[in-house]
Amino acid sequence: MNQEDVLRALATVKDPELQRDIVDLGMVRDIVLDDTRIGATVVLTTAGCPLRNQIRADVEEALTAIAGSRAVEVKFDAMSAQERDALADRLRERDQLVQSLFGPGSKTRTIAVASGKGGVGKSTVTANLATALAARGHAVALIDADVYGPTIPLMMGLPAVPPETHNGKMLPPEAHGVKVVSMGFFLPDNEPVVWRGPMLSRAIEQFLGDVLWGSPDYLLIDLPPGTGDIALTIAQMIPGAELIVVSTPQEAAARTAIKAAKMARMTKQRVMGVIENMAYFVCPDCGGRHYIFGRGGAFEIARLMDTQLLGRIPLDQATREGGDAGVPAALDPASPVGAAFAEIAQIIDGSLERPAESGDDTD
Repeated sequence: MNQEDVLRALATVKDPELQRDIVDLGMVRDIVLDDTRIGATVVLTTAGCPLRNQIRADVEEALTAIAGSRAVEVKFDAMSAQERDALADRLRERDQLVQSLFGPGSKTRTIAVASGKGGVGKSTVTANLATALAARGHAVALIDADVYGPTIPLMMGLPAVPPETHNGKMLPPEAHGVKVVSMGFFLPDNEPVVWRGPMLSRAIEQFLGDVLWGSPDYLLIDLPPGTGDIALTIAQMIPGAELIVVSTPQEAAARTAIKAAKMARMTKQRVMGVIENMAYFVCPDCGGRHYIFGRGGAFEIARLMDTQLLGRIPLDQATREGGDAGVPAALDPASPVGAAFAEIAQIIDGSLERPAESGDDTD
């Protein structure tokens, strides 16, 4: 164990008033770590902080979880007036930056891509949709917020190495016309992310506010499967974000996908539509469609949530091969998958109206 482990544990503790973790707020000093003790000094914004006991209890709980046989020591100090002013300025600057880039009135259209469960190809859809929008001449940014399975770097053909920085801000690498930031850039191969909600939220805040994005036309966010802290963080930080739900036709996938759509409604986000992935397989010999995962599931989600079915993506071996090779299928608009993403991008752009769909296809 080292001091970084202590900081990671303390980053799970939020200031109850500011609702940010105490490490990000600069409230942690003088870490103590030896064979018999583990502890830190927490610097409060004011000596008479009424939430002192709650903060102590939360810090002690976080440290006890990693202490082993060590005794836990928590001390307190108070910020000077200059330190309080500097903290207030830093918080105001980050919030203003995020709002100016992605908040109401921004020219950037933010689209979060969600699914009710894993395994439906959400990240594949996100990477290809970003590529298709870039192919239409748009400036596109992509945040891989699927921190437990950050596969966007692989799918976009980007090396899993930390981005370069300029004046303390990350320079997002670009592939296929898309600027990308991912937790995958910062993790050793096959290293799991074992973080609590506050640390995950802090990472997303940094991806939004500490990256030199420029002025993108579109920001796509690949959310983790299901509903959780990251989806809530996006809803709170970018209240104007829209949501696309990805599902397979299978009833089990559709049922869980509805939960993601309902959460968006609860947080006042617009559900733009549903994309049905792995909708069918086209036989290379006879050209007939085979509905391996059933049919109609995504249409039912769209009907229940009073939104549109944006498109159906066929199950295709080339899509998987392109994803593994870092060459999204959307780069080839003449292919069935590429054409499907090109049409969805056109619908999102508002230049093509989605035709009325029934819950069934004709072969």
